[in-house]
Amino acid sequence: MKCFLVDRVLLPADATCVCFKRKGNYQRICMNLTPLQEERMRRLKRRMKVYFDAARADHQEALRALWYATYPGQELQGLISDQWKEMGWQGRDPSTDFRGAGFISLENLLFFAKTFSTSFQCLLKKQGGKPAAWEYPFAVAGVNITFMIMQMLDLEATKPRTFIRAVFLQMLLENEWSFDLLYCVAFMVMDKQWLERNATYMEFNDVLKSTRAQLERELLMDDVFRIEDMPSYSLLC
Repeated sequence: MKCFLVDRVLLPADATCVCFKRKGNYQRICMNLTPLQEERMRRLKRRMKVYFDAARADHQEALRALWYATYPGQELQGLISDQWKEMGWQGRDPSTDFRGAGFISLENLLFFAKTFSTSFQCLLKKQGGKPAAWEYPFAVAGVNITFMIMQMLDLEATKPRTFIRAVFLQMLLENEWSFDLLYCVAFMVMDKQWLERNATYMEFNDVLKSTRAQLERELLMDDVFRIEDMPSYSLLC
């Protein structure tokens, strides 16, 4: 087995394991995945490759589930309805907004709504902090966050090419839902930065870039071994 001591973000193409400094000591992260890691990575990649299909009954049901998790007790008029604009979709048909990130972006929103309902509702209703003069479209922002995380983690690569992905693979070993948890953290970080900047919609991409930078810094911190260890995880409630 080859082992590299690397201080840069980019990993050698033929590395099978790398060492990086945590808590004053060099910790080895192996590129050869355990069977459990491989299985969880396969499942995650399969999720990423599923396009939203408005004709599929399970996709329709997931969309309805998102509505009722977001607006309990409020009847949905239809899968194509002006009601969806309330959630921050661009038009009457939310299925047209999933092109960028696919079905997993809907799964992420639903996971957030069900797992951290208080935080989800707080962001949706703009209840946290001082309101910005210009608000971002909530649901569309969520789709963009999914896409940003997929790029950041470099999940389509055959082997890990960055420390960020190598660290995430270790987290995936601890918790199969690490991607979804990271999504929730990312949404909270993005909203916090948006409010602190008093950003406008024209600055959305800049806020997303700074959100990614903060997530990367936190993932590489010495004492972060799970998503729950990230400092920004405390923003969730």
